[in-house]
Amino acid sequence: MSETSLDPDARRRAGLREFLRTRRARLTPADVGMPDGGSRRRTPGLRREEVAVLAGVGVSWYTWLEQGRDIKVSEDVLDAIARALRLDGAEREHLYLLAGLNPPRREPAAAVPVSPELRRVLDAWSPRPAYIQDRHWDFQAVNDAARVVFGYGESDHNCLVSYFTNARFRTANTLWGRNAPGVVGRFRADMARYPDDPEFARIASDLAAVSPEFAELWERHDVSTGAEATKAIRHPEVGEMVFDATLLPLPDRPGLNLVLHNPRPETGTAERLERLMRGGPRLVEAG
Repeated sequence: MSETSLDPDARRRAGLREFLRTRRARLTPADVGMPDGGSRRRTPGLRREEVAVLAGVGVSWYTWLEQGRDIKVSEDVLDAIARALRLDGAEREHLYLLAGLNPPRREPAAAVPVSPELRRVLDAWSPRPAYIQDRHWDFQAVNDAARVVFGYGESDHNCLVSYFTNARFRTANTLWGRNAPGVVGRFRADMARYPDDPEFARIASDLAAVSPEFAELWERHDVSTGAEATKAIRHPEVGEMVFDATLLPLPDRPGLNLVLHNPRPETGTAERLERLMRGGPRLVEAG
């Protein structure tokens, strides 16, 4: 029977079977500090009984697990198997999913700098606005188009704070009131992903102290998700511009998100943007 013909649960167990088998095959007894027994192995890698010993589980139980049988498994046992098989973070998460459990919450990764390659992406995106923000919505790099279009200045360090305190942005943003609840809801949803990180609460508290609009929306405790939004800016030099904004997480840079803005078709935005940015400077990195 082909894998595509299986029901979802059977397909998941088949994936677990193959994943455990291939992870076991890539290790040798020497890799895990075990003697090889001096006998020639018919297949490469650890034997099932060796994985069971390393994980502290019964050989029969581990065999059933690797055979993809429908058995109950706990988080503690999965963690022991992950350690025995030397799984990295991504593989451990994959093991949990294949076993039908929710992966454990990852510890927040340390902040990483914006790479030269990412700076070149922002530079190449001009004349369209783009920036990179971290998990707290702090700007890490902003191209000049975003500064010119949205009115970001040197005092703008956080996207959420600027949304509520940058007077130029608020005045120019014709969709400000419509979008504000969703902006606050997305920040609260992000905050929930990092319950041990006090920086989110600090940002919200400081902002609520200076922005009654934010304080009122924050007290609603609404949450929202979404990686796409529409932004409309009435620029004093060229008139209204409408953008489709897309947030793209950067897997190789945990906690960083690339936010790209594309002119909305049939709004004249591309032409106005080209005229506004003609001859403008290159990327400006956030300080």
